[in-house]
Amino acid sequence: MTDTITADELKEKIDRDEDFVLFDNRSPEDYENWHIAAAENMDYSATDEELRGDFDAVRDELDKDTEIITICAVGRASQAFGEWLEERDYENVSSVDGGMEAWSRVYDVVPIATRDDNIEIIQLQRRSKGCLGYVVGCRRTGEAAIIDPSRHTQQFLEAARDHGFDVTAILETHIHADHLMTGGKRLRDELDVPYYLGSEIETRDPQFEYDPVDPNDTVDIGEVTLKGVHTPGHTTGSTSWLVEDEAIMTGDTLFVESVGRTELQFEGGDAEEASAVLYETLQKLMAEPDTVTVLPGHFNVTDAGEYVGVTPGMPMQSPIGHIRTRNEMIQMDREEYVQAAFETIPEKPPNYEEIIATNEGKRELEGEEEADELELGPNRCAATEESVVGDD
Repeated sequence: MTDTITADELKEKIDRDEDFVLFDNRSPEDYENWHIAAAENMDYSATDEELRGDFDAVRDELDKDTEIITICAVGRASQAFGEWLEERDYENVSSVDGGMEAWSRVYDVVPIATRDDNIEIIQLQRRSKGCLGYVVGCRRTGEAAIIDPSRHTQQFLEAARDHGFDVTAILETHIHADHLMTGGKRLRDELDVPYYLGSEIETRDPQFEYDPVDPNDTVDIGEVTLKGVHTPGHTTGSTSWLVEDEAIMTGDTLFVESVGRTELQFEGGDAEEASAVLYETLQKLMAEPDTVTVLPGHFNVTDAGEYVGVTPGMPMQSPIGHIRTRNEMIQMDREEYVQAAFETIPEKPPNYEEIIATNEGKRELEGEEEADELELGPNRCAATEESVVGDD
């Protein structure tokens, strides 16, 4: 049987820029929709034990001792293709255990610098989807909040506990369209802590329990104050969380390299009206001091697995002052902005309607297997796929 490596080990090999060949054994359609940047498509069926890709096209590029790594959806086809390679005397072959589903659970845990020694901020980066969540802790009291957790709650709890914190609150920036919010609700129940969302979320008639925070009201985490800033536009009820005068978690309202889109919740003319609302929200955010750090809910990952304007494993942040002067869309007037917001908009996230309905509590999730399927693929929550932030 072909040796296996974990998805985390694959991440480390990519980060070290090691020399290997990565074959993605899914169908060409699945590969085109979402793949790791280093991967070449080599379609192989585990069920039929059939090679459908053109191996002859790459055979001359491979020595018998070339390190070859195979990956598929869940690890079956890649294991079978690894054995196919070994039967042809390729000696250094391994398969990614769990495939792309395992890759979707790979995280980087990154500290965010703060000026106040009492405030600790940890950014959790879900590498495959570009989702970002946070632990915000008070060093004096040892209390912490988790903001925008994924359903992989253990990564967030471990990050908090590794830094000496007990989690006393869960906060969400909005009802997400690209990933499930089951993690936040599970943490609420397991830890018996408050689960905060902006009070304006009530207009969406959510079918779950939460603790509403009115605009500009605060949540205290030990001696650290988080203010709920009403930031509508991307969705109704979007709330950014301002951590003292240090940082603001903007969810999908404002990114390091782009701005939020509006037509995941809204349709047609409503999406254009929401875009005008988002423009005003962005101008409000730009009134924050230059030194406040923007910590978004996502970074852009293309279908080809390329990262836009960011480097995984490094802090994904930007000072308000930099965004104010460098983000080309924010510098437009409202009419120009609304037009530009729909000119190059990416495809909608996969399964976004089912994810939204599940997150609103209006649809039952059948289990972890369905959760994995719903979340496969990158987020597409920004209005642009390319960066709209100019160089220094």
